[in-house]
Parts: sequence; structure tokens; C-alpha cells
Amino acid sequence: MRVAVLGTGMVGQAVAGRFDELGHDVHVGTRDPAATMSRTEPDQLGNPPFPAWRERHPGVRLDTYADAAAVAELVVNATPGTVTLEVLEAAGAEHLDGKVLIDISNPLVFTPDGPPTLFVENTDSLGERIQRAYPGARVVKALNTVNAELMAHPATLAGGDHSIFVCGDDATAKAQVTEVLTSFGHTDVIDLGGIISARGVEMYLPVWLRLMAALGTARFNVRVIR
Repeated sequence: MRVAVLGTGMVGQAVAGRFDELGHDVHVGTRDPAATMSRTEPDQLGNPPFPAWRERHPGVRLDTYADAAAVAELVVNATPGTVTLEVLEAAGAEHLDGKVLIDISNPLVFTPDGPPTLFVENTDSLGERIQRAYPGARVVKALNTVNAELMAHPATLAGGDHSIFVCGDDATAKAQVTEVLTSFGHTDVIDLGGIISARGVEMYLPVWLRLMAALGTARFNVRVIR
């Protein structure tokens, strides 16, 4: 399958790398490929620059957002929530129309004096805003409740025996995304309903951030027992 992963940060790298490992034709989208490949410094979290990751995944192609989305059968939004709509505009509505769009983004605003806050909550969600802006896309919210490592390799924690969620209005799209998540190693994929359910999984992030601080690690997840 031809997959476009929009975003070159640690989330985009993790997800694109997993698709590559599984044998998919992966295109990573960025604003300026030449500028991205010229980076030599670690990112703000100390992660190696994109070219170092690319050396380990030589089969992955780096394109502009538009070129990556144009050739894809499946599009993954792995960009920060603050720039998501801007990035999708650069990708082009015509390149998203009719395609499944997995949205991993969270509506987080980072401040220097306190924990991140949500710029949309309660009566709306970033997932819904994406679906409204691109009605032709088949948006599925998923993977935003775990860190990048567990998105791509859930089996590194409890053998993958923990829960992940999908939200979206298109049942066929959710089924396709569930197959993708299962191929990644997720063993408990729970369908929460329509894209309105993205409100819940996005508003979980303040709890996730507090758990990370309390546990001293981002390597955790929840398991729904029934």
C-alpha cells in the first residue's frame, strides 16, 4: 500500500518506519525536503535529526506534503495540532478527497510556565475540525493516546496487551485503520463511534501528561477490562 505520512518529527518517523518495516511504499511529507535533509542538529527533545533516521530507512521517499499525499492510498497526519490544518491545506484537498486520513494529532499548546493546554475541547475537537475542513476525506482519529514508540511497536509494552481507540464517521475507513493497527501489533482496538468521539480521546491528553509526570516515563498505556 502507498502511504503518505505527513510530518518528520518523532511521531512521523515512528509511524513511517513501521509502515516501511511492514513492506509498504512510504512517502514522508514535509514543507521543504531540501531544508529537512539539511538538518544536522537534534530536535528540541534531543532526538537525532531526520537525515539520521532516513539513513536507516533508505526506501522511504521524502516529498512535499502535496506530492506525498497525491500518490498515497492512505494518508497519516503526524503533525503537531497547532499546524495540522495548515499542513493539510498544503497537502491539498484534491489529494485527500476519498482517502482514509488517520489523524494522530492533538490540540496541545505548549507554554513555558506550565503544562500544555488544549486549544479545542468539550464542544469540538481537532478531529472534527479536520473532517469539516475536508469533507471528502475519510477521517479516523487514532493513536493519539500513546507515545510514538507504542504507536508503532505496541508489543514492547505487555506484549501489546493494552487498548487503542478509533473514531470516525466512515465504518469502512475505521475497519481499514483497525487492520493497520492490528498489523502494527495492537491487540485491543476499540471503536468509540463517530468523529465526535475524538473529543474524548483528545481530552484524555491532560490525564496522559499527568501520568507521564507521575510515572517518570511516557512508556505506558491503558487497558480496558471487560
